[in-house]
This record gives sequence, structure tokens and C-alpha cells, in this order.
Amino acid sequence: MPFIVKNTTFPGPLDLLSPHSCRGCGRLGEPICECCKNNIFSQKSHRKLPQIYAVGDRDGLLGDIIHDYKYYSIRSLARPLAELLDLALPKNLPANSVIIPLPTATHHIRERGFDHTLKIAKNLSKIRHIPVKQILLRNKNTVQVGSDRKTRLAQATSAYILNPKIKIDQDTTYILLDDVLTTGASIMAGKRLLETAGAKNVRIAILALSRR
Repeated sequence: MPFIVKNTTFPGPLDLLSPHSCRGCGRLGEPICECCKNNIFSQKSHRKLPQIYAVGDRDGLLGDIIHDYKYYSIRSLARPLAELLDLALPKNLPANSVIIPLPTATHHIRERGFDHTLKIAKNLSKIRHIPVKQILLRNKNTVQVGSDRKTRLAQATSAYILNPKIKIDQDTTYILLDDVLTTGASIMAGKRLLETAGAKNVRIAILALSRR
């Protein structure tokens, strides 16, 4: 994984010396400008999936941004990606909603230096004023990337466990968050685990839908 000094450091004095430029149009000031964010969302997927809210398909600028965020560890993209998710979600979510990031494999966290899904969840939490709870934990550090559908489905069934320190509340709306939905094996495994534990209302928030 390439190491880019500016992009793997936290925002601070370095941003004054070398300000961000929009990944879409090159305008100085923000990693993704408001105009490009609006353009991304205006092209959102028209595929209707029950209880799944997605920003769009994993192609074009959205696909490039997700790729750079995940594989080049560009932390500054977490906030604009969370803002795009904010646009994808209903304006009025239940007051008792909770955001649950789908757990990231430990070795990927070590490679990136941070948990990319948790970071987006925390940014979305600040925007929507909804708490983040790590209710799902990794059971096995299986790698989904590059696996075929059959392998993904088999791995997903045992990939997660419930956090024993957090109790599932039937009256809470759980928003399960992940970056990309390919086969849907991982996110649906997490959803089933929550529902088996007693969750009555589980919604899914996804940055992008893969056409694979």
C-alpha cells in the first residue's frame, strides 16, 4: 500500500501549507467540493433494495474516492463520504437510532493505520447526532476482497459475533454501515445476527453498490 505523508497524517498545520484539492474538479479547499458531492448524489443508483440506503454505484468519482480512502489511507475523505451517506439516509430517522459500523479485519486496520468504516461512522454520528456503538465484533479475520460469491457467503456466516457488553434493544433502530456492497454476504450476516439477538428494526447504509 503506498504511503502518502500528507494523506496519512491528521489535519493540522500541514493543511495550511498544502491545502486539499477536490478529487473531482481540482478546486482548492476541500477533498470533495460541494458541487462534486451534489453531482455524485445526483447520479445515485436507481436500484431499489429493501431497507438499504446507498449513495450510488461503485464507479466514476465515487468509486475513485472510496478506492483512495481505503487503499491510500486518505483520512480526510472520511468526512465528505459521511456527508454523502447523510444525503442518502432519510431526513428524519427515529430518535432512538444507533449507527453500527461493520467490523473491519484487524490486519486491514493495521495496514491503513485506522478503521476506515468506524471513522466514517463517527463522522456520520457528528452530522446526524446519532450515537455509534460497536455492537458487532470480528470473529475471524477472513478476507472478502477477491473471493468468489460462494466463498464470501461461507465466510460471512461466521465472521461476526455480538459484543457481550452491549444489550440489543427491541425499540432501537440500528443502522448497519459498510463501505461497499458486493454480494451482500457480510452486511446480511451482520443484519441476521442483530435480528437473531432481538433487533426489530435494522437498516443498512452503504457508500456504494458494486456491479460485480
